[in-house]
Amino acid sequence: MPIHPALFTVRNIHSNDLVSLYSSEQYHVLIFDGRGVLTVDFTDYPFDGKVIYFASPYQHFKITAATAFPIHFIAFHGDFYCIEYHKEEVACNGLLFNNIFYTPHICLEESVFEEFAQLTHKLSMEIAAKNPHSIAVIKAYLQLILAIASKIKNEELGKVLPPKASHPAIEKFKPLLEEHFITHRQVSFYANELVLTPSVFTKKSREFYGKSPSHLIQDRVILEAKKLIHLTRKSMKEIAAILNFKDEHYFSRYFKKKTGITPSLFREKVGISIVADLSTK
Repeated sequence: MPIHPALFTVRNIHSNDLVSLYSSEQYHVLIFDGRGVLTVDFTDYPFDGKVIYFASPYQHFKITAATAFPIHFIAFHGDFYCIEYHKEEVACNGLLFNNIFYTPHICLEESVFEEFAQLTHKLSMEIAAKNPHSIAVIKAYLQLILAIASKIKNEELGKVLPPKASHPAIEKFKPLLEEHFITHRQVSFYANELVLTPSVFTKKSREFYGKSPSHLIQDRVILEAKKLIHLTRKSMKEIAAILNFKDEHYFSRYFKKKTGITPSLFREKVGISIVADLSTK
């Protein structure tokens, strides 16, 4: 039986196909070789060479290329492959996907790029074959791509991050944000906790994380909202209360401004993960 493209698809596209912001309810993996700027949720990431990029549902992205190039494009729905359910096999959630602090793409060596290209070709062949066992094989190939990329990303983070001594205060922002993002969303609060002026704090945050503190605060709130919408069966009113919004209408406006979609429609399109029911057992 063929796999519906709403659940899984792999195809070859062109950088010209992504000159405008694109998003959907699916997870995306893009593999390409070129030079330009990858824009993700209005943050720019320059690239030059062989790259693999990961996008979560309703992340907005586009590519501005110096010269047009082909892209291996993989898209899958959480109902087809649940990254939360498979976290023991592939710890990619928070590393490849839903990672607000570091670059969403990985620069690849020639050999790894070729390996990924071969795997996408094998995915295409399995889809075309329409074999009864194809779904299991496709999931295995997809998991292999995610596992290899997760390994590379972990190694990359250990090598390319600036020495801790370079930003002794700003490096404390991440755990501080994790502790207080629900109750404190003002840049001034975090600047005060780090004993920095807001302007210095903003400058150092851009240097270290590539984003302003206000951007990161909003990203962290939205990430938690997506988790609660996708990984639980809580009502929007309950989620709004958990996230310290005065009501579900204000929460809905906040969420839509950042994602372009309401929380209710996000749940309808992305669905509720099987993890939601497993956690209640």
